[in-house]
Amino acid sequence: MKKHLAITATFVATLTATSLFAASGEELFKKHCSACHPDGGNVVNPKKSLSRKDREKHGMKDASSLVKSMRNPGPGMARFDKNTLPDKDAKAVADYILKTFK
Repeated sequence: MKKHLAITATFVATLTATSLFAASGEELFKKHCSACHPDGGNVVNPKKSLSRKDREKHGMKDASSLVKSMRNPGPGMARFDKNTLPDKDAKAVADYILKTFK
């Protein structure tokens, strides 16, 4: 009985952590992006900041284009495949970027 309860408790904790408390776009950005893009800047290439002006200059006008850039970035940026950043999380990061960095 105790073993069954421990397994059930572990399952519920895992389920809760993965589904009920999904990370927000801001949390995901801080985890995966902020080291190279502090405050929306770009420490590798300052001309490619996350400001609207720079994003649009480089063809990133919507969430799908930002996700595409995460999946196939240019030189100097880490690649975020679907295992590292699932589509739902990548879209959350893209939405956060669009909302935050004007």
